[in-house]
Amino acid sequence: MDLGLKGLRAVLAGASKGIGRRVAEALVAEGCDVAICARDRGGVDDALKLLGGTGAEGQRGRAIGASVDIADADAYKGWIESATAELGGCDIFMCFSSGGGGAVTEEMWQKNFDLDVMATWRGIETALPHLRKSEHPSIVVISSSVSVEPSFGPQTYAAMKAAITNYAGAMATKLAPEGIRVNTVSPGPIMIEGGDWDKIKTHRPEIYEANRAKVPMGRLGNPEEVARAIAFLASPACPFLIGANLVIDGGFAKRVQH
Repeated sequence: MDLGLKGLRAVLAGASKGIGRRVAEALVAEGCDVAICARDRGGVDDALKLLGGTGAEGQRGRAIGASVDIADADAYKGWIESATAELGGCDIFMCFSSGGGGAVTEEMWQKNFDLDVMATWRGIETALPHLRKSEHPSIVVISSSVSVEPSFGPQTYAAMKAAITNYAGAMATKLAPEGIRVNTVSPGPIMIEGGDWDKIKTHRPEIYEANRAKVPMGRLGNPEEVARAIAFLASPACPFLIGANLVIDGGFAKRVQH
């Protein structure tokens, strides 16, 4: 299936590693030009080297990147503007920034609010004027399965992901008349090298095994599986799909998906 991504331009905030980088790889392989950012310049450079080798001859899109502290509102918005200018426009926007999980403290509430909620909101607001000029505008909001079914007790991470899931649903309805599609992806437990579940498997194997056993498929997901779904959701291949929250978790969440 041709996803229709060739020649489109994607701005991906916080996409130097994990699921974000795999999404960038999937888009570049489909011929989409991408801009990525992260705070760690070395991580951005490593990602750009990998992206430069992705895709078939004549099909591969190009990738650009910059070191940006997404918590710095002015720097973040300035990067979106400059990245869009360098790409020649913006057809797809996503923000992978997150404060992650952890102890429920006032500091974590603020961190998750800044890096999950405000980074998503600021990014969308800054990208919107450019998306309105696109023939195939699409926003994919990155949430989590714990936003719809709490699985690890009260967490600031889960609460803030629930907030952006709600926001994305409302924005989908508001922007649909303009032809701008907004959808959400909520990954469940995903094994990423050096990520949280990788560390839990090494240092707390009993917690890892207990949660792996809760996944009907008997394993954790991998970032490529999530990235391919996101690439499809963002693409012109599904133009009538708006306001969806696609839960990708191997059946970890037991609720009926509606």
